[in-house]
Amino acid sequence: MANTAQSKKRARQSETRYAVNKARRSRIRTFVRKVEEAIASGNAEAALAALRAAQPELDRGVTKGILHANTVSRKMSRLAARVKALATPAA
Repeated sequence: MANTAQSKKRARQSETRYAVNKARRSRIRTFVRKVEEAIASGNAEAALAALRAAQPELDRGVTKGILHANTVSRKMSRLAARVKALATPAA
């Protein structure tokens, strides 16, 4: 347990940050899940709309320090490729 005033304050701040970050991470996962579900349903327009809604959330996760920039870049690239493949029928 924290003993000094500073360590007690840091413990309080840590709990607060944990709760905020957990909520943000959950929100990001929800947006990504909506893209995944739209892709699975085969609806290209819904998938594109969900992807456009998810992109700013993912970028916000980077600026807030929840996710690494390369991780978000990789996720966006893979999601965009899947949406693009869904939109263009295979010849």
